[in-house]
Amino acid sequence: MRTAPIILAAGLAALPAPGMARDYGQQGTVFALLEPDLLRTIETKLKTLQANGGIDRMNRELAERTERKVRRPDPVFGMAPALKPRSWTYDPAVAIDHDVSDTKGNVIARAGQRINPLDFVTVRQALVFIDGDDAAQLTWALARYTDLTAKIIMVKGAPLEAMTRYQRRFYFDQGGYLTDRFGIRAVPAVVEQAGKTMRVSEIPVSLQRGG
Repeated sequence: MRTAPIILAAGLAALPAPGMARDYGQQGTVFALLEPDLLRTIETKLKTLQANGGIDRMNRELAERTERKVRRPDPVFGMAPALKPRSWTYDPAVAIDHDVSDTKGNVIARAGQRINPLDFVTVRQALVFIDGDDAAQLTWALARYTDLTAKIIMVKGAPLEAMTRYQRRFYFDQGGYLTDRFGIRAVPAVVEQAGKTMRVSEIPVSLQRGG
């Protein structure tokens, strides 16, 4: 029964020693890498665009798009004409989640404390939100409010064009930031300070004509 050990020993002896490498030759077809250099490709395309005026054209189109956005920003999504009166109060107080210190390290507000900005400032100008493309809303706002008594804020329209035409300031609620904060869904809408809160009113144009 010594045959099995002898055969096993012979097989082990035929294996290459540890750490030795053996060249088995080429076992299959080798293909060259044909992927172009990415930076070289980009550089070539840029040179082509520069040669045929493409870069100048792209810069010009970008400038024109930017100017159009400034002159006529995207309308605030979901805004509609006011069809019935609606009013409510908005409480601007917020609870802070960490201590607030002044420049000298003195704590001026503690975490969890509610801070109302109306305790420190007075909002003397009304915020009047209108559709700047609605002639009736624009006419009413201009007749009722001056630059001193209100900020007229468009949710749609061309504020720069209106400034040139009427020689007064107009604003635009970019991205619906203010209307979303106050919960406004229809215009015209007026926001005015009422004590320590803000009074928000949506009033149809037909009712405003008599006000």
